[in-house]
Amino acid sequence: MQIDTHEPPLSAPLKLAFDYTRSVGPLLGKFFTALRERRIVGVRGSDGRVHVPPPEFDPVTWERLTEIVPVASVGTVMSWTWQPEPLEGQPLARPFAWALILLDGADTPLLHAVDAGGSDAITTGTRVHAHWVDEPVGAITDIAYFALGDDAEDVPPPPEGLDPVTMLVVPTSIEIQHTASLPESTFLRALQQGKLLGARTGEDGKVYFPPKEANPATGLELDNYVELPDKGTVTTFAIINIPFAGQRIKPPYVAAYVLLDGADIPFLHLVTEIDPSEVRMGMRVQAVWKPKEEWGLGIDNIDYFKPTGEPDAEYDTYKHHL
Repeated sequence: MQIDTHEPPLSAPLKLAFDYTRSVGPLLGKFFTALRERRIVGVRGSDGRVHVPPPEFDPVTWERLTEIVPVASVGTVMSWTWQPEPLEGQPLARPFAWALILLDGADTPLLHAVDAGGSDAITTGTRVHAHWVDEPVGAITDIAYFALGDDAEDVPPPPEGLDPVTMLVVPTSIEIQHTASLPESTFLRALQQGKLLGARTGEDGKVYFPPKEANPATGLELDNYVELPDKGTVTTFAIINIPFAGQRIKPPYVAAYVLLDGADIPFLHLVTEIDPSEVRMGMRVQAVWKPKEEWGLGIDNIDYFKPTGEPDAEYDTYKHHL
């Protein structure tokens, strides 16, 4: 297949995001439960030092720590750095300082934001106090930021009847400018035209789909593009029965590795229009494409694969591609 090698590689912003959920355990649970009540606590180590935030294990003896110690919401800036252009998701939308703050009653500093008003208003030794959010939930962000001054804020009594904090959900994301390699760009441009391109070295090498920069077995360039049909064989598969956050398909459904005819590497996609219990290794399937006006630069131009009704492929035809 003829490929225009002079086309520039594709480039686009890529944002990866997910909610990281974890159990906090008994010690951190007390720390986050206290934050929900607009209080700050630490834990005492074997050497007498009070650690804030509380580690679960003693940094000296490595034994589990248990002695909870209340500390003040007022403290001293030990060191700091200025954030002149805040980023999305940071504590303040205006310039602020990141500071290590030694709270009164603690022996280790806490990292948090300080709303100083200007970089000339904060120094090592500046006294600051916690400014709380209006509706704390049991997270470090219940402290909106630290403000200048050593007078603690008046806080209302904590609500009654709430269960201790046992789980923490942290939204996590990273955004980068992703530039595709030349083989990847060629592959994606072909998808936009409804074509499936694999690549191999020379005329008789293994056909990789999607194409890579080089043959992983030999290191040689994959310089020969091959247009593949949209039919193939299920090699292995999994039936997804458990729901999870962000899931776009209602379970149960099948995620299967499909070996396209003429390819040597299977790729992962959905198989539907069949009861999940009837999907099997060797089953012949064909791509179901989205309407052409919805095609973009992605493998999701194929909505899913469905059975062709053909007899199953013999095991010997795909056993080396599992």
